[in-house]
Amino acid sequence: MASIIDCLTLDEIKLSDLIANHYQELMIEQRDSIEQFKFTKKNPIYRSVKYACYRLGFIDHDAEQISLAWDNKSKGNFDILHWPKTLEDFQIDISHQNPFPSSPKSMGLYVVAPSAEWVGKLASAGVPTIQLRFKSNDQDLIRKEIQEAIKLSKNHPCHLYINDYWKLAIEMNAYGVHLGQDDLMTANVEEIRNANLRLGISTHGYAEMLRAIEYRPSYVALGAIFPTTLKSMETAPQGIHRLKLYADLLKDFPLVAIGGINEDNISEVIKSSVGSVALVRAVIQAENYLQAIEKLKNQISSI
Repeated sequence: MASIIDCLTLDEIKLSDLIANHYQELMIEQRDSIEQFKFTKKNPIYRSVKYACYRLGFIDHDAEQISLAWDNKSKGNFDILHWPKTLEDFQIDISHQNPFPSSPKSMGLYVVAPSAEWVGKLASAGVPTIQLRFKSNDQDLIRKEIQEAIKLSKNHPCHLYINDYWKLAIEMNAYGVHLGQDDLMTANVEEIRNANLRLGISTHGYAEMLRAIEYRPSYVALGAIFPTTLKSMETAPQGIHRLKLYADLLKDFPLVAIGGINEDNISEVIKSSVGSVALVRAVIQAENYLQAIEKLKNQISSI
């Protein structure tokens, strides 16, 4: 089977060279093989952009969104500065959808907690936004942990999001729910909306971002920004330069950057214009989590 390279003309390859070289700061590890890339249009600008996106490390779904948007924006006239940067470029209109209750544009330090006990510690330490990501096959234990976490969080001025278990979050009147892309396939998003809970959605690139905002969520999580060992990621770390593009594209949404963030790189993440930064190991695995929290909060507030 011929790959997309075999379908390109010499002029399209040269144009692709120009694009890839101009945007080389966006380059990351490529996780898709060239055989996974397909052309859906014959337009030379679209084809050149898509091949350039492959060379920059964008997976096929993201490359397709970028190429279609660039082609739409160009209207047949190529401009190296036509990288799509607005929802209009992607022909996205979310005005028809009712929004979820809003989250603060800046949610400050956002820590992902592995248990109700940790939710209590973080809330007592003044962490403003917490996500309970509790993993178990014991349904009774899951219920107990969520119930305890919500109880502990309500004793402090913090906002608690429940990862995955949206039905229990509704039943127990949680502040909000956080869903990954796989969770969106099974969750009843309208039921969450009707219960007046906040909703945060994880994304890992253009295709998932554009899908997420169709729901008008309370916030969008962007990641993974840096390498992380906490979970296996299908996409490579996105890096600071891509994060800046994502933050600009979704500037009207509360945004949370996540993935491999610590006290050494948190400042450059905040400068990308995301309103919040989510951490796990930098707090949960710190020798002194209280000192880590204070240092991270000070770094966030100083920018």
